[in-house]
Amino acid sequence: MTEQTVSNAVAVRDQGPGAMVEHYKADLAQVMPSHVKPDTFIRLAVGVLRRDRNLAQAAQNNPAALMGALMDAAQLGLTPGTEQFYLVPRKTKGRLEVQGIRGYQGEIELIYRAGAVSSVIVEVVRQSDQFRYSPGRDERPHHEIDWDAEDRGELRLVYAYAVMKDGATSKVVVLNRAQVMKAKAMSQGSDSPYSPWQKHEEAMWMKTAAHRLTKWVPTSAEYMREQLRAAAEVAAEHRPAPLPGVAHVIDPTLTDREDVAIEAEFVDEDEVA
Repeated sequence: MTEQTVSNAVAVRDQGPGAMVEHYKADLAQVMPSHVKPDTFIRLAVGVLRRDRNLAQAAQNNPAALMGALMDAAQLGLTPGTEQFYLVPRKTKGRLEVQGIRGYQGEIELIYRAGAVSSVIVEVVRQSDQFRYSPGRDERPHHEIDWDAEDRGELRLVYAYAVMKDGATSKVVVLNRAQVMKAKAMSQGSDSPYSPWQKHEEAMWMKTAAHRLTKWVPTSAEYMREQLRAAAEVAAEHRPAPLPGVAHVIDPTLTDREDVAIEAEFVDEDEVA
């Protein structure tokens, strides 16, 4: 790295985290899925930094942590600073740094993007709700809510399932408070006053259930691989045998068609919450 490069990096950092995000727009755009608009992504990221002084200070303290979080959001195609992908300050060795946390809407977005489901249902159950689900007997949970109640009580359960495009119901995930609290304890910085576990508890319960559901429905990568494999098998069955003495020629225009290219996103299934 030259002295000029170092000077430029320091100058950008000194202009504030918003300027740094703008400076690395091209790098972030390179890893984004095609459906994400770089200008919108950058505008939202800069906006959340400007609205939250603690987050801006955290970004200033450790620019690398900020860019790492934004790079994760960009690769997943999730919107930073929303319930798809939280940007939160977290204390590390006595000072605030930026942490990126996937939200429940982000988990659901990644499930939909696989293309195998028609709907995803994620709901919390509170103390005054009526809830019934017997695995092996009930296809889906039965959940009754008194919408006139002023207070439905404390969070008790959370559940998630998907309806596949063929009408079948995926595995139903049901978690009680103890299971959710165990997931919370394994989440870094969950006890911090800045954590979404403190500010958006219901959303984080839903995120935990939605994340568990990803283990029982096709991820983008898995689903796309199956589609490619099936397409290859069909093509092989219908491919005409080459005539004797005639070379098999591939039409070069086929390799440029957009409809034969499938873009796959990878979902990290090892993240707990």
